[in-house]
Amino acid sequence: MADVLHSQHTSTFPELLRQAGCSVVVSTYQAGKLILLRTDGGSLNTHFVSLTKPMGVAFSQGRLSVGSGAQVIDYFNMNNVGPKVPPANTHDSAFLPRRTHITGDIDIHEMGFDDDGELWLVNTKMSCLCTLDLHHSIVPRWRPPFISGYDLTDRCHLNGLAMRDGKPRYVTALGTSDDPAGWRPTKAFGGMLMDAQSEEIICQGLSMPHSPRWYRDRLWVLESGAGQLVSIDPTSGTKTVIADMPGFCRGIDFIDRYALIGLSEVRETAVFAGLPLTQREQDRKCGVWIVDIETCQTVGFLVFSDGVQEIFSVQVLPWRYPALLDATDPLVNSSFSIPDSALADFVAPDPKLLRFEEALSHHRRQEYTQAISAYQTILDDDPTDITTRYHLGVALSDTEQWDQAILHLEQVIDQQAEHAEAHNSLGHAWAGKLDFERALTHYDAAIKADNRYATAHFNRGCVKLKQGDFRSGWKDYEWRWKMPNFQAFNCPQPQWQGEDIHDQTLLVHTEQGNGDALQFARFLPMARQRCKKLIVVCTEPLRLLFSAMPCVDEVRLPGSLPKDLFDVFCPIMSLAGALDIELDQLPTDLPYLQLPEQVVAPQLPTGKRLKIGLVWAGSPTQQINHHRSCPLESMLALTQSDKFEFYSLQLPVSASEREQLAAAKVIDLETELVSYAHTGELATQLDMVVSVCTSVLHLAAGLGVPCVALLSPYADWRWMDDDDVSTWYPNTKVLRQTKSGDWDELMTRCAAYLETYSNSDFS
Repeated sequence: MADVLHSQHTSTFPELLRQAGCSVVVSTYQAGKLILLRTDGGSLNTHFVSLTKPMGVAFSQGRLSVGSGAQVIDYFNMNNVGPKVPPANTHDSAFLPRRTHITGDIDIHEMGFDDDGELWLVNTKMSCLCTLDLHHSIVPRWRPPFISGYDLTDRCHLNGLAMRDGKPRYVTALGTSDDPAGWRPTKAFGGMLMDAQSEEIICQGLSMPHSPRWYRDRLWVLESGAGQLVSIDPTSGTKTVIADMPGFCRGIDFIDRYALIGLSEVRETAVFAGLPLTQREQDRKCGVWIVDIETCQTVGFLVFSDGVQEIFSVQVLPWRYPALLDATDPLVNSSFSIPDSALADFVAPDPKLLRFEEALSHHRRQEYTQAISAYQTILDDDPTDITTRYHLGVALSDTEQWDQAILHLEQVIDQQAEHAEAHNSLGHAWAGKLDFERALTHYDAAIKADNRYATAHFNRGCVKLKQGDFRSGWKDYEWRWKMPNFQAFNCPQPQWQGEDIHDQTLLVHTEQGNGDALQFARFLPMARQRCKKLIVVCTEPLRLLFSAMPCVDEVRLPGSLPKDLFDVFCPIMSLAGALDIELDQLPTDLPYLQLPEQVVAPQLPTGKRLKIGLVWAGSPTQQINHHRSCPLESMLALTQSDKFEFYSLQLPVSASEREQLAAAKVIDLETELVSYAHTGELATQLDMVVSVCTSVLHLAAGLGVPCVALLSPYADWRWMDDDDVSTWYPNTKVLRQTKSGDWDELMTRCAAYLETYSNSDFS
């Protein structure tokens, strides 16, 4: 349910990329992402970087330029960085951001490089083509002859650009008007294709044309409003339909005889009303279609089923498995491209420093075995190196080698008694050994050494909350906002601290994961009793569910909010502290969540067997964490009993997992899990949900569905020290691993519990 992109594809899609040795980059301004499509064995791997409104994409000689909002971002390929991107030795190239040019809000559409390497942009608001230089935002270079002058009123909606013989040659627009937004009244059939060199219109009467391309001595155009790939004779203007598409087509590139075409679902708005496509195709798709331009047949596709509804650009890259790095990636700071002539003057780095940097690099990439070995080698040569010993202790702690970690970290403390970071890491190690009193001693020591050490405050708060000391725990937990990886809610209004607000509007915003929001939604009715009006800001998957809560007056999605919308705000996980909740005041009545009436989900079949829902992993970023994700093959051991019918509530599900579910006769509900309200509607039809620590577990438990929580020995404070029934969810059985990472033994106990449950009165 989190920020994921879910897709399905034909086997021909990755096979084409594999044979061509290339990949594809797709821009989606609606989802705010640049997506890489790469072949990974027989499947397609999708990787994305979040950007502001990415649209036009152009590539030339290792430079990838992206029109993103009011700027152009240049990414440059560094082949030698590729193998260093985690997981190591899997990427054959890496694109690093190197330059950003602020253009102002000109609504950048398509872009292209000329034979001199200069980037040309379609400046849609000014109805012109422009280039960039160091002294100006943009340099207008050409406009259609019917545009009398420059302004920002988008007169003809110039959008497409095709290069021919290294020069900008063909353009598309949705109209030929010289009036502000004059293209809109005739958008359905007012589009045109023009030769920018001769300034002659080649073809008119097109339905929202986009993406002209000169390829194999032919001029190709996407007639988006008709959902068609067409070829147009640049001399006669004769149009030939090549293929019909099941979506609003925009963005195209080629691999040999194959066209890769971006499709968008098209929203039912005034802009898209009355198009031939919307009348022809009721079930429109979003994805990338592969069309054989010789046979005019569709030979493959990728469909986005969640997270993406609109695509703008499609660009082929000549690498099999490239990486696209965000500006915050550590490799961006440590990677340099320098002229060969200057390399001879570089001084060789200090060997010890080089070894330490290599060890740190292994550590950052979670290559713990290599990191520990490298740290140890350095210490063998210099046992007094306190910095290396500290990092060795942290690496050992990261791999749950608690005793060895404590041994090295205590040596650090012996040399430097007020080493705050070492004390904090010792606290983590002792907490790993479940000795929370010793953990608190070291967190206290870290805070004494550095009173502003936010991470130590936060860690101490988590331990206190786990122990049930809510009063002190909530106070320390607020230090999360001062930690580097937390982004505070930015607004001029004050944060509510529990003061009287009976005549004010309170805005509560979700934070961290959706599961946290679902868990802490129990405090919203109490908050509503304190204020005049309650507004909740949450992610789209949570919107319907929170809208159904009687205590919530209004639900908003994240983004720009009116300044006068509210008087005070509170992060949802700060509500308990603001309400001064003690352990004996924790609201545990179930259900505290309810489902909206308008949500419709399939009715699961009734029968004598109990229906059990399964969830084995959290978000994709958690699936590498064995504390919170279980191998599917381990969980499927539960399905050996014929007393139950099993349903998968997992999202997303990979192709291999789908095959495993089918083989175990587990019914996959993935396509129905379009929001938490829909997931909740299905969960309430089940007799039980068995899950690792995920948002679906919090959802089902909060709706009153009996649950089993499958936890590691080090499950976070939310599960306290419960070893039978959850303190937060009285309907939830808690089962913990006896040995970290041993899911098979846990499943044996879970199967025994399900057997007992099926024979009890509860069934």
